[in-house]
Amino acid sequence: MIWHELECGRYTADLPLWLDLARAAGGPVLDIGAGTGRVALALARAGHRVTAIDLDDQLLERLRARASEAGVDVRAEVGDAREFDLGERFALCVVPMQTIQLLGGPGGRAGFLRCARTHLAPSGRLAVAIVEELEEFEVSAGGPGPLPDVLERDGVVYSSIPVAVRVLDERVELERRREVVSPAGELNVSEDRVLLDQVSSSALEQECQAAGLRPVGRLELAQTTDYAGSTVVMADA
Repeated sequence: MIWHELECGRYTADLPLWLDLARAAGGPVLDIGAGTGRVALALARAGHRVTAIDLDDQLLERLRARASEAGVDVRAEVGDAREFDLGERFALCVVPMQTIQLLGGPGGRAGFLRCARTHLAPSGRLAVAIVEELEEFEVSAGGPGPLPDVLERDGVVYSSIPVAVRVLDERVELERRREVVSPAGELNVSEDRVLLDQVSSSALEQECQAAGLRPVGRLELAQTTDYAGSTVVMADA
């Protein structure tokens, strides 16, 4: 949970876009891959009715606690984005931070898009953030690299350092070095690797059409100092 908050929770550049889309939709919002509530809580604080789903109930427990602390209501449900049934329809479904590129290729995306279509109200909108190009790099031993993300909690210091982006055949591998320093100064080091499916905006729009959704445009999220830029593909039910 701490790593999710450290590596993802500080990203805010996309929040105005999701808030604008939610205001325009004027109805309940579904947040896919919600984690600890980075997007869901921002939407709930703005007065939107939000349902959040994620595979990891520990992350959702943190979301529920944060929602309670903020005095807002968020429905948090454990679920697989490729196969879920919430018994409700939504005016807007958002998929932030390349979550759709973690679903295991075209088959996984197709499963999600079918679920999204089922859960969208008439004329409801799907908005999906993807990254189409990542610049490859690899930090050699002792060489310079990106600055780490650092968080201190209860005297323990957590540090996450990007060390490589590798473009593979159909995926992109992101590697980070995770370091934990205890209050006594003890260091624990581990590696984390994430594989993102490669998919273009045009290919995703074709997949949306195959699922019965109508592509209606794209929006761009600019690169920041710490995060890659992305394209938000939109499609209507």
